[in-house]
Amino acid sequence: MAERTVELASAHGLHARPATLFTQAVAKSGVPVTIAKGDGKAVNAASILGVISLGIEQGDTVTLASDAPSSDALLDELVTLLATDLDAQ
Repeated sequence: MAERTVELASAHGLHARPATLFTQAVAKSGVPVTIAKGDGKAVNAASILGVISLGIEQGDTVTLASDAPSSDALLDELVTLLATDLDAQ
């Protein structure tokens, strides 16, 4: 299983707009990915409701994981996305 840990950069947390950009990137990839806040429960990273329900705020650490072969590049892209302040764009 490939995993990445990243600190969320978006100034207002992973609310509707940044969560939508994130979940769309996951869904578009077609690769199953989960996201978990801290040591909490992992949810489907392509689910907007699942991601928003985690209540991820700026500075929170999240873990992305995937069992799919060759998911390393996708996880790296998602880490870059979450490490960017999507509220500033």
